[in-house]
Amino acid sequence: MIKLKIMQINHDKGRTDDAFMSEIRNMAEEFESKSTPEIIKWAFEKYGDRMVLASSFGAEDVVLIDMMCKINRNLTRVFTLDTGRLNQETYDLIDKIRKKYDIKVDVYFPNSSDVEKMVANKGMNLMYESVENRKLCCNIRKVEPLKRALKQFDCWITGLRREQTVTRNKIMKIEVDILNHNIIKLNPLADWTNDEIWQYIHKNKIPYNELHDRGYPSIGCEPCTRAVKKGEDRRAGRWWWENDSHKECGLHWKEGK
Repeated sequence: MIKLKIMQINHDKGRTDDAFMSEIRNMAEEFESKSTPEIIKWAFEKYGDRMVLASSFGAEDVVLIDMMCKINRNLTRVFTLDTGRLNQETYDLIDKIRKKYDIKVDVYFPNSSDVEKMVANKGMNLMYESVENRKLCCNIRKVEPLKRALKQFDCWITGLRREQTVTRNKIMKIEVDILNHNIIKLNPLADWTNDEIWQYIHKNKIPYNELHDRGYPSIGCEPCTRAVKKGEDRRAGRWWWENDSHKECGLHWKEGK
């Protein structure tokens, strides 16, 4: 049933009219009953090498890489965004994953001239001075490279989970990413809990970022991430100097945000 409906997506790519979006919402309801491996298998069959995992190499992403490689390592495509401000532990993990699964990880960097101009005008630590500056930095170092990376694909996979933050508690397992060329966006772990993520990691002996063992449940750029204190929300370590509970870097904003 799902397969027959989804087959229409390629012909409708680029459309955002009410009928098309209604069709996607109906598919989303059906996808909610599907397991993560089922969704990944469907995506491989449907998109082949036109599907990619956008990975920051957090706990969720290494789970997805393990599953994807077990289902079809030859078709597994992974890219990451190197902002130039990542932790060394993140770079170490990328190499561990590459070697363990024998896969290529494509790396996208921000436009150097944009970074140079931003830093010259606003300084190296502009993100601490205002929310606007922080969003500018995120846009140049992350959002623009993501858009560039996704242009060649018809479908992308993320490690988003509803439990992570209030900005993600209504995500569906299948969506249309209007801000990125109307491609299909899959969130196969949307209904997973944090405990389920770590049970899978330990059971399957998957390498993970060492910072997780030092109190970092969520890891981004080094200047913008700290360990979480006892009793704090799991996302409290991201942009901790900001008070807004709806904090995102811009990679997963909906249209109009």
